[in-house]
Formats: sequence, C-alpha cells, structure tokens
Amino acid sequence: MSTVYETLYILRPDLTDEQVELAIAKYQNLLQEQGATDLEVQNRGKRRLAYEIKKQRDGFYVQFNYNAPGKAIAILERAMRLSEEVIRYLTVKQEVTKEKEDKVAATA
Repeated sequence: MSTVYETLYILRPDLTDEQVELAIAKYQNLLQEQGATDLEVQNRGKRRLAYEIKKQRDGFYVQFNYNAPGKAIAILERAMRLSEEVIRYLTVKQEVTKEKEDKVAATA
C-alpha cells in the first residue's frame, strides 16, 4: 500500500548547478528503486534561509511529491542524513481528499 508524501530538502549553497542536478537525480532514483510512483520534482532554486543552519545562510530548495510505501521514507531519509550535501530535510505525509482517491481509483 502506498501513501502520498512530500519531501522538502535543502542542499548546500556552494554546490554547482551540475552537482545540484546530480543530487536531485540521486534521490529521485533512490525513491523510484523503492517503488515510488507519480514522482513530481520541483527545484525551487537558491533561497535565503530563515535562520542559519550548519553555518549556512542560503540553500537550494528541492521538493518531491510522490506515492510510496512507508519503508521508502526510512531509506530516503537515511541517505539524506548521511549526505554532506543536504543541510536539512523534512518528509510529510499528506492528506488525500476523497476526490483524489476517486481519481486514483478511476485510473487504476
């Protein structure tokens, strides 16, 4: 059974655009290997942080929206925790409205 999740993470500001794209691809592939579907990636670009995190004032914001089994979240977050390029991450389980459930059921 899969659930709808949203993961937002912040990458270090000193990464090049190529390194940012590689990091996004790495986590995207990791999720897909774990059975994630309907993966939507939004690169929000470099933004100022509200407060300093790990001595950084800026960061690249990236958001993933996807359906995945619960075990995929633990694997993704472990990879992010061990990575030096990720400053902060947060995964939220989203509420699915009845309309969206009906759409998903209709397409299945």
